[in-house]
Amino acid sequence: MWKKLDNLNKISETGILLIIRLDDEQDALAVAEAAIAGGIRALEITLSVPNALGIISTLSKKYRNDGILIGAGTVLDAETARAALLAGAELLVSPNVTTSMILMANRYQAVSVCGAYTPTEVVTALDAGADIVKLFPADVLGASYVKTIRAPLEQAPITPTGGVTPENVKEWIDAGCVSVGVGSFITKAAKGSGDYSKVTEAAKTFLAAVAKARQV
Repeated sequence: MWKKLDNLNKISETGILLIIRLDDEQDALAVAEAAIAGGIRALEITLSVPNALGIISTLSKKYRNDGILIGAGTVLDAETARAALLAGAELLVSPNVTTSMILMANRYQAVSVCGAYTPTEVVTALDAGADIVKLFPADVLGASYVKTIRAPLEQAPITPTGGVTPENVKEWIDAGCVSVGVGSFITKAAKGSGDYSKVTEAAKTFLAAVAKARQV
């Protein structure tokens, strides 16, 4: 199968893109591995994480043949995008419309997820060639906003990020989202205890909620 399509399917099939934004390198690595054990197949390490490129390199080498999509988040320019790709990332994510990042991703057939907030930004992201449009910050807008956006822009593949929970994920799926961005519900499940099995269980819980929400 065409590799980029295969990687996109890892997001669409599970319905979750996990965002790891933590303050400690070892914690971020442990969370990533625990989440993968819980069924997560697509995740981004934001470049705010200490030694983010090193973590990306470690994970991409370890899971290269296991059907796991490893990416970099908060990619704001072409230079950072290329550095992430060289570290092994096959997914690039930005919080805003970053056309230089999208161009770099497309040049090397990586998946691009581009942040947008308004209809104009959504169309700009699509025009630039983004594979998925990340609605951010989604918690400010709500699921009804997706319905409004998709009325004239039904073709836009939207992934909301911010405020999505197992309890409200059905609202987002019903609004037409192709997947959802998930962070603290999973990534901070072990906070205070150091028990990363809680991360694994949180991942399973969220994946089950998405699967249930998708049932007709």
